[in-house]
Amino acid sequence: MLTTDVGLEIPEGLPFEDWERAGRQLSGVVNSSTWWLGDWLVYGKEHYRDRYERGVLAAGLQYQTLRNYAWVAGRFELHRRRPALSFQHHAEVASLPAEEQDRWLDRAEKLKWSTKQLREGIRLARADDVREAEANDTTRRLMVPGSKLQRWHLAAAQSGTDLRQWVLLTLDQAARAALQEDAAHPIALTSLRIEEEGEHVAS
Repeated sequence: MLTTDVGLEIPEGLPFEDWERAGRQLSGVVNSSTWWLGDWLVYGKEHYRDRYERGVLAAGLQYQTLRNYAWVAGRFELHRRRPALSFQHHAEVASLPAEEQDRWLDRAEKLKWSTKQLREGIRLARADDVREAEANDTTRRLMVPGSKLQRWHLAAAQSGTDLRQWVLLTLDQAARAALQEDAAHPIALTSLRIEEEGEHVAS
């Protein structure tokens, strides 16, 4: 086979095994060249700041594409790159902390995941984290008119406390009076969170 600037000339009657081997070689070149370009850009930005943009233009690729290559290459030192995985695998985890990058790449390499499978695995893990956070979130929302909220702010200010503490203390005093509890009952001040969203108070 003969490679040219605009294509690949394949001889007639090429055996399947040769065609298959050529595909693996070409795939390897494409993946490696992405890393090469990324490393080339990182080096240029570090050593030729005044001429960096000129060098990027000379490469003849879209600037945003090159920036993505450089960003991913800059997130992975040579010893952390996985030859068995594609550049795109690394790009999928590049925004994560280094330990998480390694964990996901380990999993993708072990399970022979495609980039799509890796992306889906990360998405599902994040969805599980959100569900777990929601399950652990005991915050409740209380609807109050804006006029009452203003009075609460004023009362809290006059008592020398912030709104969250004032609301918690006031409600707890009312609860003790109604239930005739011991006044020494401890109060968990950190259990109350107040958010002002229109006329909402979260508690």
